[in-house]
Amino acid sequence: MKIEQIYTGCLAQGAYYIESEGEAVVIDPLREVKPYLEKAAKNNATIKYVFETHFHADFVSGHLDLAKESGGTIVFGPTARPGFAAHVAADGEEIRVGKVTFVVLHTPGHTMESTCYLLRDENGKDVALFTGDTLFIGDVGRPDLAQKVIADLTQEKLAAHLYDSLRNKIMPLSDDIIVYPAHGAGSACGKNMSKETSDTLGHQKATNYALREHMTKEEFMKEVLTGLTPPPQYFPLNVLMNIQGYDSIEEVLQRGTQALSPDAFEAAANETGALILDTRDAATFSKGFIPNSINIGIEGSFAPWVGTMIPDVKQELLLVIEPGKEEEVVTRLARVGYDYSIGYLKGGFDAWKAVGKEVDTINSVNAKELATIHHRNPAIHILDVRRKSEYESEHIIDAENAPLDYINDSMLQVDKNKTYYVHCAGGYRSMIFISVLRARGYDNLIDVSGGFKELKESGEFKVSDYVCPSTLL
Repeated sequence: MKIEQIYTGCLAQGAYYIESEGEAVVIDPLREVKPYLEKAAKNNATIKYVFETHFHADFVSGHLDLAKESGGTIVFGPTARPGFAAHVAADGEEIRVGKVTFVVLHTPGHTMESTCYLLRDENGKDVALFTGDTLFIGDVGRPDLAQKVIADLTQEKLAAHLYDSLRNKIMPLSDDIIVYPAHGAGSACGKNMSKETSDTLGHQKATNYALREHMTKEEFMKEVLTGLTPPPQYFPLNVLMNIQGYDSIEEVLQRGTQALSPDAFEAAANETGALILDTRDAATFSKGFIPNSINIGIEGSFAPWVGTMIPDVKQELLLVIEPGKEEEVVTRLARVGYDYSIGYLKGGFDAWKAVGKEVDTINSVNAKELATIHHRNPAIHILDVRRKSEYESEHIIDAENAPLDYINDSMLQVDKNKTYYVHCAGGYRSMIFISVLRARGYDNLIDVSGGFKELKESGEFKVSDYVCPSTLL
């Protein structure tokens, strides 16, 4: 038997490949399915099943393409109603793969169809539990997402279901079972996930706040529901794609990787409602970019921030990309359902600039330069675009918090006639913030390169006393 976790850091997502005696299962696959097919081919194995733990909200799963390419059967847990051919398994059903067995454990709470898959070896010993978004390392799945799709499913109802699922289906299992969740720290599907991506169930029983032995249902519901922030707007749209189906990844790649000359790119921008998305790093973007484009760098948490900044997954996109990264960018957009890239600028920004087309720039200062400006004028406006929890934990005294993840509200704090020095933790989010507002006519925003980290380390700014984030819940 072989168990392999395939972890994708930018989505904080874990897919799984399990193989026994030439038969394989893939659990919660990403949109691009070639790696799974190549792995099976290399091992002379057949992908027999594609298991889905639930209808995902934070990414579009590759179940349809993988089943089509491999001939494997898609499996969902009880109550799932997919809009395509799939096996909806019964609670407690056993599914044989080679010499191992998977037991279907229906665990509603994160969503109503949420299901864990218990793996038993050839001797009948329970060895691993693939928990999806039901149980994370250090946390459990947030119970407020499904209500965005099904109105009468309140977060209180789902939290109550989740309590019962954990107590009745998972906690009675053996302590030595390895827990393999669908996400780790950085995912918006939970609020307190560990950086670890697997653990023993026994250690989770001892350390996970939601698995306390004598916790009442009321205590559980209060703790699980406290501190939840609104999910990204693209989440319900991804759920619907996972339920109803979507275009093949090959079609998406073919459409999105069309090379456009500067003239053709400009014509497309003028003749369509396409948004220009520049995926270069923030420092490079600031030195020159196409007017009205927004910057979300491919080297950061690209896909989640695209989902946060661009509400409509059907928005047409024109891409500015570092040469050679075209397929990577289109693939990473497709992972979160943004399938309507209509082409990229051939030759990148340098080609645009070389033919003399209009360019724009964003001014930047480093920590020492901002300190000099601040000493001359202590009344300058400093805008901190980190999340509220980050700001409340520690921030520059007199800096105003305008979180990027709520940019439509945050921009109301900005006066177009005043100059603001904008920072985040390290420079990635501040450039997103400035580029979005720049496209909306805010011209007096200056980026603070290096962000809060360098401002604090400079010793030139007073920093608020640290407050433990757990006390803010």
